[in-house]
Amino acid sequence: MINREELLSQGDIKSKEIALNLMEETIKSADPYEAIKRALKVEDNRLIIKEREFPIKGKIYVLAFGKAACSMAQAVEEILDDKIAEGIAVTKYGYSLPLKKIKVIEAGHPIPDESSMKGAHLGVELAKKVGENDILLVLISGGGSALFMLPEDGISLEDKMKTNELLLKSGAKIYEINTVRKHISKVKGGKLAKLVKGTLISLVLSDVVGDPLEAIASGPTVKDPTTFQDAYRLLKLYNVWEKLPQSVKRHIELGIEGEREETLKEDLPNVHNFLIASNSLACEAAKRKAEELGLNAYILTTTLEGEAREVAIAFGSIIEEIYHRERPFKRPCVLIAGGETTVTIEGEPGLGGPNQEFALSIARKIAGLKGVAVLAMDTDGTDGPTDAAGGLVDSYTLETLKKRDIDVEEFLKAHNAYEALKEVNALLLTGPTRTNVNSIIIAVIL
Repeated sequence: MINREELLSQGDIKSKEIALNLMEETIKSADPYEAIKRALKVEDNRLIIKEREFPIKGKIYVLAFGKAACSMAQAVEEILDDKIAEGIAVTKYGYSLPLKKIKVIEAGHPIPDESSMKGAHLGVELAKKVGENDILLVLISGGGSALFMLPEDGISLEDKMKTNELLLKSGAKIYEINTVRKHISKVKGGKLAKLVKGTLISLVLSDVVGDPLEAIASGPTVKDPTTFQDAYRLLKLYNVWEKLPQSVKRHIELGIEGEREETLKEDLPNVHNFLIASNSLACEAAKRKAEELGLNAYILTTTLEGEAREVAIAFGSIIEEIYHRERPFKRPCVLIAGGETTVTIEGEPGLGGPNQEFALSIARKIAGLKGVAVLAMDTDGTDGPTDAAGGLVDSYTLETLKKRDIDVEEFLKAHNAYEALKEVNALLLTGPTRTNVNSIIIAVIL
């Protein structure tokens, strides 16, 4: 935690300190290194994963991609040691760790770049090396869609990047964005699994609401229920279709006509997928910690979705009801929620992300409620294209903003929450957490 002292230098200090302690517990519970250590074991030339056994007959290859790729790979190296024949890990810039046998490639996120393509190319080559008696261990975490990116023939990197940018700004949910990504990719939607002759085992860290495996990193190792027609419908729904590069539109049109390969539609007997960490488990960890501190704690949902500033108003209304009328819960208590809110951007945006926008918006609802603090963060440590994980606001935040002549409504309209929160020392700066299990909201009501 980079700016803990700064955050606790003013306002509802006790409430904010509790929120930070609970936040740290959620990050710890979602630690990808520890998740791998819990899930994977080697005994008598057998891989044991969640009580399933896989005999080691040939070579073991490792392919990791996502924001937690290096932490997961590091744990695998320690467990398998010299049993690893070769490996590749593709992660976000600044998220790399020193590895012994596994080659690390840093790439762009949330917008993919040349390195994303390079990593995916190498990953495809690695997958093709896996013989019938070999094992490919695939380590998947959030951010994998952008970091492990290989467009279909005829679609350039620039066209893929433009499509990605349009989707991110559209207000579409992550699984909807991934529906499109899968249908213009050579590796997503189970296409990576099709390349593997041997045993494919994927260990998955979920960053998608509800943990559907086909949506996490766009499901490179699982069958996909979506179609080219679904991708087209979503692009029209979010008013993106007409803005798309011609190569992407043409590929989707040909796909609808049956002239391009669909995503994987059946379970493959050689492919095994295991979920090892998720938002739900992180929320449960926060709840346990709050109870250890003697507070009543409630998980409201782990499927929180919607426009960030609007969801914040609804969440804030629940806090007001508890504060003034002690219903549906009595004070003191902690409310916990997980999921992923979105921001629909029109025009040129300011600086921020969904969690910062949530924090700035809810500051209006909790103003004057002494002893109340709300923390909203992306568990990967970067909320939107910023160095902040989110925001931590309390009953004094709105008043302080007004004293600085900051009009909250104007900053929300401009999607410039980062600058507003920065002015009042309400940004949450964690640095890279090397994990990603969606967003966490923690409200402390004393």
